[in-house]
Amino acid sequence: MKGKRILAVETATSWQSVAILEEDVVLAKEEQDAGGAHGLTLLPAIDRLFERTALRVTDLDGLACSIGPGSFTGIRVGVATCLGLRTATGFPLMLVPTLEAMAMDVESAASRLCPMLMGRTGELYWAIFRRMKDGRLERILPEHVGPPEAVAASLGHETTVFGEGWFKMEPKIRAALSPSITLLPASAGHAKPSAVAVGLLGLQKLRQGEIAGDCVMPLYVQRAEAELVYERSGGISPAVRRQERVAAKVARRLTQAPRQGRPAIRPGRANGA
Repeated sequence: MKGKRILAVETATSWQSVAILEEDVVLAKEEQDAGGAHGLTLLPAIDRLFERTALRVTDLDGLACSIGPGSFTGIRVGVATCLGLRTATGFPLMLVPTLEAMAMDVESAASRLCPMLMGRTGELYWAIFRRMKDGRLERILPEHVGPPEAVAASLGHETTVFGEGWFKMEPKIRAALSPSITLLPASAGHAKPSAVAVGLLGLQKLRQGEIAGDCVMPLYVQRAEAELVYERSGGISPAVRRQERVAAKVARRLTQAPRQGRPAIRPGRANGA
């Protein structure tokens, strides 16, 4: 009897990561620097996963998506794509905070884990977690955004620090740090978020019944100005438009008989969604 299969999507930074997992086994993974062009690269990357695994979207049991904080555009594209897939398939969608997934991906002897991502100029996104005996994470400090000095003020003794934000802002954080605090930097390999960690947390949520409802809100921490402009104007946001396009494309694909060489999801041009 097969385990639960899940498609996991991570687009909260310029680094794009997608994976298909069956329980804790990674069936396929693809990662690349999307350079802010997730709208062009995400669906083709997902298609390549299905080609390599010989699976179709209907072989899945659920979807997991990183919801931020991070790049407003990247989060919007990832969430809208997964919502479109959910609309077309009816699969459950699990929403995974990006910093929590990053913490899940780090093994450390320290009791506290602090992932960091770059925010707007001179600012960082960060949160602090504690790993429990059963392997789950407890959130000590929720997601925040602020300058390196604010990060330093929140860190406790023997905290493992990691992520792009740490590696880029380490000198400023250390300059503001109390001498009594010891930091344990993780390896540079933990600088980027991973869809595998998003998928593992997504599977936990699926087993616990933590399924996204009709109202899905990205975890921006601070609102994107573009989204506020669209709300004030009464227009349809880019996220909603992309969700509708992805859902329509997948629905068309699911009604067509499969043939060799046809993408599992993406018909037509890569930038059509």
